[in-house]
Amino acid sequence: STPGTPTVTARTDTSLSLSWTAPSGQVTGYRVYEGSTVRATTSATSATITDLAACSSHTYTVRAYNSAGESTASAPVTATTTGCTTPDVTRHAAPYLYMGWGDPPNPSTVMNSTGVKWFTMAFILSGGGCSPAWDGNRPLQGGVDAQAITQIRAAGGDVLPSIGGWSGNKLGPNCATPEALAGAYQQVIDAYDLKAIDIDIENSDEFENEAVQDRILNALKIVKRNNPGIQTILTFGTGTGGPNYWGTRLIDRAAELQADVDIFTIMPFNFAGGSDMYGSTVSASEGLKNALKSAFGWSDATAYSHMGISGMNGLSDQREVTTPATWTQIRDWADSRGLARLAFWSVNRDRPCPTGGVAPNCSGIDQQNWEFTRITAAF
Repeated sequence: STPGTPTVTARTDTSLSLSWTAPSGQVTGYRVYEGSTVRATTSATSATITDLAACSSHTYTVRAYNSAGESTASAPVTATTTGCTTPDVTRHAAPYLYMGWGDPPNPSTVMNSTGVKWFTMAFILSGGGCSPAWDGNRPLQGGVDAQAITQIRAAGGDVLPSIGGWSGNKLGPNCATPEALAGAYQQVIDAYDLKAIDIDIENSDEFENEAVQDRILNALKIVKRNNPGIQTILTFGTGTGGPNYWGTRLIDRAAELQADVDIFTIMPFNFAGGSDMYGSTVSASEGLKNALKSAFGWSDATAYSHMGISGMNGLSDQREVTTPATWTQIRDWADSRGLARLAFWSVNRDRPCPTGGVAPNCSGIDQQNWEFTRITAAF
């Protein structure tokens, strides 16, 4: 029978350590293969492959052997040695602006009032099949979204689109292959000559779907290859202790597939954050840092430089409360750790309504107009 799928137990700049479960039956030993080349032979259910290059990717299988011959190969495992050096990541203070919902504000007004330069524009969905459209029904060119982008750029700012979101008909499940999905992303990039894109991967159709996760990551790998210098961002939910199974899988697969994602952004809200949203956000962010260190072999500083926080101003759907004072604390923590992105949901809601509850056009708390945007702009 076949050995279990190997797991990576340790990594250095020059070595990778693997372990696996033994098959049934009589086993004399094991051979670890990279392609058709034997990299290690052992009688134990573990091995360390040495003399590797720093920041190099390797795929291994394991075969058991005895006097009768070799077993079939285990499922493969892919891992990258540590020692990667990463280029500086452009930092973004880019709250979400949604032109299809919540009494959209005039972006020039917000920019002039707050000093914010970047917006994350929500949401690119499927306009039918594998064709991108704002909210699934507004064209890439000629609509309110394109007008807003022109206005933001005329005022000295820029945008990154958010592709996906919680609801709606999304590109990830509708584009059948990574190549097709990359083509849809490319249409959006070309429409606005973009410097960055955000893939907001949520819900059971994308986030909790292994095939779609992998499709998105492989599509982003193609996008990076075809658009030198573009920045790719993943945004996804979290628990108070950090990414859940699906978030951890997304990070691990990004490493295994060498998708070259620049920023991993968590959304620390609607996550049973309780009364201490600052503490819960920091705890979730530290969990993200640890997941990135585990997947990529990064230092604390490098992991922080590939992280983002996207909060929810005022009342969340679960009625967690993030006040301007709390958001200032979160911004200062993110700044002190060198995070790459700070965003919140949303500029549309960045207006006061102390008795308004959870609303699309105000925060549900007492605040000044655009107060969260002003705080974010200082990141």
